[in-house]
This record gives sequence, C-alpha cells and structure tokens, in this order.
Amino acid sequence: MHHTSSAYRWFLRFNYVILTVIALLCLFPIVNILAISFSSSTAVNAGSVTLWPVDFTLSSYRYMLENNQFIHSFGTSLLRVVLGVSVNLLFTILVAYPLSKEAATFRSRTAYAWIFVFTMLFGGGLIPGYLVVKEMGLLDSVWALVLPGAVPIFNVLLMLNFFRGLPKELEEAAWMDGAGHLRTLWSVYLPVSLPSIATVTLFSLVGHWNAWFDGMIYMRSPEHYPLATYLQSILQQVSVQNENVTFEQAALLNEISDRTTQASQIFLSILPILAIYPFLQRYFVHGLVVGSVKG
Repeated sequence: MHHTSSAYRWFLRFNYVILTVIALLCLFPIVNILAISFSSSTAVNAGSVTLWPVDFTLSSYRYMLENNQFIHSFGTSLLRVVLGVSVNLLFTILVAYPLSKEAATFRSRTAYAWIFVFTMLFGGGLIPGYLVVKEMGLLDSVWALVLPGAVPIFNVLLMLNFFRGLPKELEEAAWMDGAGHLRTLWSVYLPVSLPSIATVTLFSLVGHWNAWFDGMIYMRSPEHYPLATYLQSILQQVSVQNENVTFEQAALLNEISDRTTQASQIFLSILPILAIYPFLQRYFVHGLVVGSVKG
C-alpha cells in the first residue's frame, strides 16, 4: 500500500526532478558543442553562442568533409570498430562458455579463471606491451589496436555469469539430441543470450571508438591515426591550416575558426555512438543486471 501513499508520490516526484536535472546537465555540453559547430566564427569568438546557433552556417562541416585526414581517420576508426568488436565478441564467447561449466565437467576451470582475473588486475605495462606488438610486426597497422585487447576480461565475466544463469535443462536437452559443445553453444546458448551479447558489444564498440592512447603509441604515421587519436592530437594544436589553399578554400576558412572546426569534429565523432546506442539500449540494462548478479 505504500506505493499509493503521499510520501511515496513525493519521493517519485523528487526522483524525477533530480534525474531531469542530471539529464539536462549531461545534455548541455553536447547541445553547446552542436550550437558552436553550426555558428559563425565571429559569433563564437564573441562568446554569444550557448544553446542555439548564431549566424547559422555549415562551413565547418564543409571544411571537415573536405579534410582528407579526418575522413581517413574516420575510416580507420570504423575498420577498428568492426574488427575489434568482432574479435572481442568471438573470444569473449569462446572463453566464457567453458568457464561457465561446473568443475566436474571442466576440472581446470578454476585455474583458468584465476589466470584471466590475474591479467585483469595486473598488466605487463606499457613498454612490454609495445615490445610485444613491435616484435609481432603489428606497428602502424590496425591489428596493433585490436589484438592487444582481444580478450576483455570484464566482458568475459559478464558473459560467464549470464551463461551460468541459463537453465541447465536447455543444455541437457541439446545433449540428448546428440549436440556437441559447439552445436550447443551456437544453437542453444547464443539465441537466448541476446541481452548479454548486446551489452558486451556496446562495451567493445564504445571502448574501441573512444580509445586514443594506443593509437598514439602504436601508430608511427599520423595518417594512420584512428579518429579519437586524431582529435586528441589536433585539440592540442591549431587545426585550421592556412597554407596552400585554393581561393574557394580561403573563402571557406574565413567563415570558420578553430573552435567551430573542433566542435564539428567532436560532434561527428560521437554521432555513430549516438546512432547505435538506442538500438542496443533495450538489451543493455537486462544484460548487464543478469550478467552481474547471477553466478
């Protein structure tokens, strides 16, 4: 009956107010960046842009779409995400499935589990990691950004706990029909693990898209930088180049500034995540909660 009490209704209203304020605080920087990217350089330099574009213009986006380095880095990030998420998902499932079995079925399960947990708590460090990548001949290639983190242990633990929470009768029925481990994993476990798969996919996707430090370490040429590394590098310097430009480009440069260009770059970089997240969000909470609690 407390759900209909006056105190409970006020508690709900208070929660709505707090959550609305937090949501607005999270949205404010994004809206501000979007407004700056669509405003003229004069209005931005004058500090008159807050939540709405002033002297609306698409010049900064035109400049970015004509910037070969940005387009190339964007393509490198897309390739990294496709390869990285695929590799992460494959190894996460292949590692989590055997570790989810009982000790009677997989006797070395505990030893393997501790080995994986140990690598999550204690890393080899930057220099050993760089030397391994170098000796494997992966420097300056997209695989240097994908293979060192091929087995995300946190995602493995999440998937492992989700597998352990599945009814044992599903596996027993598959074994009675003559299925082996691979068939059971592919035809029984994966179809009912969509929330957990969507969750680890989102984690891997965001991680690869936002990662910039490994690109700075493993890429020798700035032309091979992923987008996050490229954005990190230009935020430390003046990004608008005024040399060797055509008459049309010179006219375009007069309409933009470093701030409008950086704002358009930042917004374009977060746009893929904003586009994908709504499709995975409905699985996110269920997969995260079930994978974290059970087991």
